[in-house]
Amino acid sequence: MPNAARVDAPAKVNLRLRILARETTGFHQLETVFCAISLADTVEVRRGAPGVRLHATGGVEMGPPEENLAVRAVHVFHRWMGDEPAVDVHLTKRIPSAAGLGGGSSDAAAVLRALHAMHGEPFPREALLYMAAELGSDVPFFVCGSPLALAWGRGERLLALPPLPQRDVLVAHPGVAMPTADAFRRMDELRAGDYVPQGASVSLDDLADWSKVARAAENDFEHVVEEKIPLVADARRAMLDERAEMALLAGSGSSVFGIFPEGYYQRSAEERLRELGMTTWTAHTLEREPWVQVDPRR
Repeated sequence: MPNAARVDAPAKVNLRLRILARETTGFHQLETVFCAISLADTVEVRRGAPGVRLHATGGVEMGPPEENLAVRAVHVFHRWMGDEPAVDVHLTKRIPSAAGLGGGSSDAAAVLRALHAMHGEPFPREALLYMAAELGSDVPFFVCGSPLALAWGRGERLLALPPLPQRDVLVAHPGVAMPTADAFRRMDELRAGDYVPQGASVSLDDLADWSKVARAAENDFEHVVEEKIPLVADARRAMLDERAEMALLAGSGSSVFGIFPEGYYQRSAEERLRELGMTTWTAHTLEREPWVQVDPRR
C-alpha cells in the first residue's frame, strides 16, 4: 500500500443558489449550481501511528480537531473499510473559513479521495458519494468527478455537468464571517412562516454557456448577508462596474466572487475591491478534477 497521498482541495462558488422549502426536520431543500475554482487548500494524508492526528498551517481558524470535517472523513472512510485509522492529516489552508467557499467540505472530500487511492481504490465512486453525504451538503460535489454540477435536495442529489470554458475569477472577503447557521436562521425569520418558492427551476439549457449562466445566476442569501455586511453589496456593484459577467455571494458565507471574460477586467476589479478594504484572491474556474498524487513508497 502507498505510504501517503496528496491532493488539492479546491474552493467552490455557487453560480446559482435557491433556498426552497424547509423540511419538518429543520433542513432546507435547495437548488444550486456548484463550480470549482483554482483557489485551493492542499491535503496530505500519511500513514502513521494508530488514531488520527490533524496538522494545519495557513493561519485559518480550525476549531477542535474532533469536529473537523477532514478528521471526520477519516473515520467515515475507515468505518466503511471495517478497520481502525492510523493516519496523519496535513492541511495547508488557503481558503478562508465561514466564507461560503466550501473549504472544510473540500478538505473532507480530498481526504476521502486520498485514502481511497492509498488503499487501492476498493470502492466505486458511488460509495465515496455516500460517504460524502454523511459529512455535509457540499462534500458530495467535491467527490463527484466534475468541477461543475447541478444539485438539489440538501446538495446530495447531483448531476455532473461538462465544464464550461475557463474563466478568470476574483474572490473577495470583507473580513467578517457569516456562519451558515446564522444565514439560514435569519432567512427563516424574514420569510416568517410557510414559504412557497417563486420562479422556475433552472434548466440544463440555462447552463450551456456562460452568457446563459449569467442570466440564471442568483443567490437567495444575498439580502440576508448584505443586511449584516453592507460591504458585500458594494463589492458586487464594483465587480459589475468592471465588466464582470456575474457577481454573486459565493455561498451562504460572506465572500463575493466575480466571473470575468478577461484578466484585464479581473485585475481592475481587484484594485477597486482592495480600495474598499477587502481581501482578494485571483483564480480561475477548473476544467477537471484535481489529481491525487500518491507516494509510491511502501
